[in-house]
Amino acid sequence: MNATRVYEENIRDLANRPGEMRERSRVISVPEQFGEALAVVPAGTEMELEVRLESVHEGVLASVKAYTTLQAECGRCLKEFATPFQVEFQELFAYTPTEADDYGVHGDHVDLEPPLRDAVVLALPFQPMCRPDCPGLDPESGELREAEAAVESDVDLDPRWAALARFAAGTVTADEKPDSGELPESKSK
Repeated sequence: MNATRVYEENIRDLANRPGEMRERSRVISVPEQFGEALAVVPAGTEMELEVRLESVHEGVLASVKAYTTLQAECGRCLKEFATPFQVEFQELFAYTPTEADDYGVHGDHVDLEPPLRDAVVLALPFQPMCRPDCPGLDPESGELREAEAAVESDVDLDPRWAALARFAAGTVTADEKPDSGELPESKSK
């Protein structure tokens, strides 16, 4: 099937018949990749479409749910992974499109590709993660960190923050801690 016709839905039986509705489920093979960054729906991936077309006075209202698998690269550890992906949208295809209408009816069909592409690309994660607790890469060595190593980091503490770290640990000494909120007296008198 031609790549441009994969997303077309025939509306011959719905055109200019307000109140008519048709539902259809089908599985397609995505002809072109959706997305360009860390997460994409590659060409050739199967996508299940649940389409409901309703004829209204202004045109045909399409309600679509799409289910597929996205391929991604973890934004923390750079491992590639696949995960289920779902998106839905609703769009009006006008009989006589105006400047305010984004999409129109083309003869006896509507082309779902532009709104589907918009919905999928906008819903793709910007920084995908292979799992919520992914520890990522070690900033020193560039190697993959283990979860425990990420928590118990032996990174040298910046000396400017050392006092705050001692305060948080409860090891601030009496001469460092001001009494009752007053400023400590200066020893240069």
